Amino acid sequence: MLRLSGLYLPLDHPADALIPAIARRLGVAEADVRGFTVFKRGNDARRRNAIQLVYTVDVDLADEAPVLTRLAGDKDVRPTPDMRYRQPYHAPEGWRGLRPVVIGAGPCGLFAGLILAQMGFRPIIIDRGKIVRERTKDTWGLWRRSELNPDSNVQFGEGGAGTFSDGKLYCRVKDPRFLGRKVLEEFVKAGAPDDILWQAHPHIGTFRLVTMVESMRRTIEELGGEYRWQTRVDGVELDAQRKMRGLHLHDGSFMEADHVVLAVGHSARPTFEMLHRMGVHLEAKPFSIGVRIEHPQSWIDQARFGNCAKHPDLGAAAYALSHHCANGRTVYSFCMCPGGRVVAATSEEGRVVTNGMSQYSRAEFNANSGLVVAIDPARDYPDGPLAGIELQRKWEDAAFIAGGANYHAPGQLVGDLLAGRPSTALGQVIPSYKPGVTPTDLAACLPGFVIEAFREALPVFGRQIARYDHPEAVMTGVETRTSSPIRITRGADFQSLNTPQLFPAGEGAGYAGGILSAAIDGIKVAEAVAKSMVAG
Repeated sequence: MLRLSGLYLPLDHPADALIPAIARRLGVAEADVRGFTVFKRGNDARRRNAIQLVYTVDVDLADEAPVLTRLAGDKDVRPTPDMRYRQPYHAPEGWRGLRPVVIGAGPCGLFAGLILAQMGFRPIIIDRGKIVRERTKDTWGLWRRSELNPDSNVQFGEGGAGTFSDGKLYCRVKDPRFLGRKVLEEFVKAGAPDDILWQAHPHIGTFRLVTMVESMRRTIEELGGEYRWQTRVDGVELDAQRKMRGLHLHDGSFMEADHVVLAVGHSARPTFEMLHRMGVHLEAKPFSIGVRIEHPQSWIDQARFGNCAKHPDLGAAAYALSHHCANGRTVYSFCMCPGGRVVAATSEEGRVVTNGMSQYSRAEFNANSGLVVAIDPARDYPDGPLAGIELQRKWEDAAFIAGGANYHAPGQLVGDLLAGRPSTALGQVIPSYKPGVTPTDLAACLPGFVIEAFREALPVFGRQIARYDHPEAVMTGVETRTSSPIRITRGADFQSLNTPQLFPAGEGAGYAGGILSAAIDGIKVAEAVAKSMVAG
């Protein structure tokens, strides 16, 4: 088999057009193409009224050797790589050592637990939250009744923060071992649509993620793994060499453990504070803050796809924007959710946090995206490893007050923000955030340099996407949980720099950003745990 990339065809090409296109591109007769499979399909929308589909295909030729020789300098033609995942370690027969413990049941913890279970190590997975369906009810309690459960919400519980998101399954991390493919294949086994294996920008959506997470939990349990819900880690026990001895739990009990995966997510603030007290090496990390901006999805579809908008092979349009401002700041879109909604994502009482999510259909009225400004420790929070957390809390507190101190979010029309005046009413763009949005002045709950950067960037973005800076587009604050504000530093063996056998992992530890990259990191860390356990 050989892999052919960059194969362009018109949006409405006939179903039988691929074989002739493959033959022309490879310079062979159609009869020499014995078959093909689509590995990836995306689109090229640079000419919005003449959009093309872009294919990567794996081709079975009658004789591929001369083609590969003749096209040796063509970067789009190469042998199809072997993308199968192979477990590098297995638990020894009759193994009876201490079971590895995974703290956190988000994407990273889920895949760390799955891989450890598949290798025969029968992991114990603990999470402060609840199983996904009970957690969903608690989350709706905040959205519908302004009732927050600090241990069961958008951030905490089975599936992690990624469960209430767009469910994007792509990332920019280098993946020479094709671990991302392993993640996608496990998701398909668990009930995801198989188009995630070939879509250039696959996504799942919240409702499908719920059933998939449940299926993967059953798989882990069938392989000997064990879950313990509503279990919070309040302390770690170390020996004289600072190696892991075990975990102190919220109920006063002690769990003996000498290999611990820390996959707690980016909002596990009490855990970060506990680790800092225990002397585990952490450092402040850059992140971003801002708002969620909403437009009618039809505006984005028209701006991106023109006359091709609503074509079934395109779906709801997305975008990615970035602008470097005169004040030295960068404004960019983050976690864009086509046909989705803005959601209440706080995990602490008396604070307001926004995030975005979509269902698989991406069929809701509005498009939303984070519109955020990059910040960094040296410039914005230089007072130690936990200073970024305190900065987040400062603006989340302010947003709670500006929204009315009832978990409503503060909102402002783009036109009012650009004019420097508070909003007193909403316009034609109806915000989707629940339990509600209070028109106000976002300058009350964001740093001045963020507002200044928005005022410069929005007109620029309006020239790139028509009506992006429409006066009645709505901005809802605040978006503070873009990524972890700390990094729990680790070495090449994936263990904490100064706490052996503690394995910081995923987004909360500062090594991932999003479902796919967190899951990939979970696989890598699980392999490192297995290596350490086999070595004794």
